[in-house]
Amino acid sequence: MQQLTLSRLNTDFLSSHPIEIVERKGIGHPDTMCDALAEELSRSLCEYYLEHFGLVLHHNVDKALLWGGISQPAFDGGKIIAPMEIFLAGRATCEFKGITVPLDDLVNHSCNNWLRANFHALNPDQHVIIHHLIRPGSADLVELYLRQEKTGIALANDTSCGVGYAPCSELEVLSLQIEQQLNSSEIKSTHPEFGEDIKVMGMRRENQLEFTIACAFVDKYIHNTADYVEKKAQLVKLVHSTLLQQTDKKINILVNAADDISTESLYLTVTGTSAESGDDGEVGRGNRVNGLITPYRPMNMEAAAGKNPVTHVGKIYNIVAQQIAEDIVRAIDDVSEAYCYLLSQIGSPIHEPKIIDLKLKLQEGSTLESIKARIEDIVYNKLSSTQKIRQDLLSGKITVY
Repeated sequence: MQQLTLSRLNTDFLSSHPIEIVERKGIGHPDTMCDALAEELSRSLCEYYLEHFGLVLHHNVDKALLWGGISQPAFDGGKIIAPMEIFLAGRATCEFKGITVPLDDLVNHSCNNWLRANFHALNPDQHVIIHHLIRPGSADLVELYLRQEKTGIALANDTSCGVGYAPCSELEVLSLQIEQQLNSSEIKSTHPEFGEDIKVMGMRRENQLEFTIACAFVDKYIHNTADYVEKKAQLVKLVHSTLLQQTDKKINILVNAADDISTESLYLTVTGTSAESGDDGEVGRGNRVNGLITPYRPMNMEAAAGKNPVTHVGKIYNIVAQQIAEDIVRAIDDVSEAYCYLLSQIGSPIHEPKIIDLKLKLQEGSTLESIKARIEDIVYNKLSSTQKIRQDLLSGKITVY
């Protein structure tokens, strides 16, 4: 096992900086849709492989593009002129031991089921066309993957870095909670006019919080401009009342800031997502594995969604690094903040990173030496638990977007 490197994190807490920016792309954002559909396809493949072959076979379906459609929103309901098209691409085991994997069925079922479960105004049969562009993996990577069947040890199929940090700042927590609240089933039942494409841009300037929220309103629930204005005000009131219970900072909330009420230029959609007309999507352009985009924090640009959960360190190491940082802060009072960096070496066991680098902010009077043994226990226990992470990914307990 590579010896871990411990060093002090000497920067000030992010909350003490004058400016902080955080972004959360909601479940209906085109980029998040691509992440989710790639991940759902990976889960479907894993389930099929396990059921028919007893093990998860090689696959990485982490390339996806959403080509936006054309729509004509209108008060009380508009229409879709051209459906959005989603292209899922990557590599997968298409045949094993004489059995052909039904890729068409797996792609269509996984995508349609996810869309139906997560959208209330989008009909995948009418509004979406699914394509798959999946081919077998290269012989060398497939062989590398299958070595685990003989040895029981999963080998990294890439040289990749994973990063994580803890704890989240107040702004990070609130930005995530706003989107999750607005996209909850409870809110959708009382406010069906709120579409799923909700993006939150959080900004803190000293002690003032500002949240710019883009919400794709569903046109059939909006009767006229006055109704739109009223329902947008209800969204502001809803978010504001929730935030007042969680922060004592000054709060400013902007919703659909580009609206021009005088010309009726409003953010209306037929399906609840800008993917129907206004935007396109791609895997890896959205939230990191902790559900946020955090330019003021360490993060990498690895697209975790769709990668296999057995050997692809581009997925596994980002999850493990995040969990290590969280566990350290939770379990060791001496540590008030933790950054974790993991580097793999292709072909090496995934539980043996080439580099384990931890940067820790300590409470006054604490030393790295006094907590080193406890840190090592957390790190090595987490690195040896990738089987549980795989199970949590397959069950949906862990998401990567």
